Amino acid sequence: MVLHIDAARMRDDLATLAGIGRTEAGGISRTAFSAADALARQWYRDRCVAAGLDLRVDGLGNMFARAPGADTGLPAVWSGSHIDTVPNGGPLDGALGTVAALECVRRLAELGVPLARPVCAVVFSDEEGNYGHLLGSRGLVQGYELAALEAMTGRDGDRLMDALASWTWAQGEPTATRVSAGSVHSFVELHIEQGPHLEAAGTEIGVVTSIVGLGGAVVEFTGRADHAGTTPMTMRRDALLAAGDYLTRLPGVAASVGQQSVVTCGLIRVEPGGANVVPGRAHVTLDFRDPDRNRLIALGRALRDAAEASAEAHGVGVLWHGADIVDPVPLDQTIRSAVQAASDALGLRSVAIASGAGHDSQNMAHLAPTGMIFVPSKDGRSHSPAEDTDWADLERGADVLLNTLYALATC
Repeated sequence: MVLHIDAARMRDDLATLAGIGRTEAGGISRTAFSAADALARQWYRDRCVAAGLDLRVDGLGNMFARAPGADTGLPAVWSGSHIDTVPNGGPLDGALGTVAALECVRRLAELGVPLARPVCAVVFSDEEGNYGHLLGSRGLVQGYELAALEAMTGRDGDRLMDALASWTWAQGEPTATRVSAGSVHSFVELHIEQGPHLEAAGTEIGVVTSIVGLGGAVVEFTGRADHAGTTPMTMRRDALLAAGDYLTRLPGVAASVGQQSVVTCGLIRVEPGGANVVPGRAHVTLDFRDPDRNRLIALGRALRDAAEASAEAHGVGVLWHGADIVDPVPLDQTIRSAVQAASDALGLRSVAIASGAGHDSQNMAHLAPTGMIFVPSKDGRSHSPAEDTDWADLERGADVLLNTLYALATC
């Protein structure tokens, strides 16, 4: 039996969600725990209520929806993604997987097909790392100590615990979100590729084999704030000059570690932040990645060494505030086979592909057998207002997800 989603309903849902957090620049800003994020969550709740689904929320704001009375006593099949975005991001990253999972849960309930185990739609909090890489899914898999949560700050310098204190879309303690091993049967995430390969090959479905490892750090250069007009150039300890020198070193550092190593600085904060003040402090936020764990660790060490070299060259101090490594992970072969079988049954072309972007799936893979489904991205664009995918590809991906979830829930 081959199943199909309600395509018109899912299309309307994606369009409505894309209107929440829309910016004048044409993108979408629904950063984690923002007002726009709250509006999106209210919309999601309303859609669950309209479908007669039960909705549960944990202490970090992770959301779980399933059909009432669906509990068979067996671990559930999970599917979902996130609804938070990067600043001025696109309409599909995270949103596609979130809406498609909800659609699949609704569709299975409507069709009344017998299931051996329940299917649960999930929304993860702060996947995009406003406060921490893959924050919500990590809370499910590893959990957090209170001290770790209290130390987390957002892109704007605000504290996570302050944000949670006024956040109505979290219930319970943020330190009590861990899910026990064996309570989840499997997890499948539908996502746009965020790269050019599927479109270039004219292939409709990517069966994801593995997910890249993630590292992050804030490099803090500390100099001395002085008057911009009266302090001679030879007497300055300019933290921003050291940071600028450091940025020019990043491509060479990545190349020295490996061909697949990448490093990005997309955020710099300068103190005291006056045009007529020599910068006394500069915070450089790094994102670095590699599909191999050992190379990822080596990349972090090389970046730290380069920071020390830039600081020494400009006579300033430097501190390295490293985040925990998110390990690269292989995805489950059995689920990959189920995705392949669903694609074949729908008459779709598919290819094995690795993910160069991080996803909640790489945390979930430590909790349960996990797989991912990719659909093409136009021109490989993502994390920008140019992010787009043909509707036909979105519908195909959701149909593959539905049939994969059905196969997993009936085995």
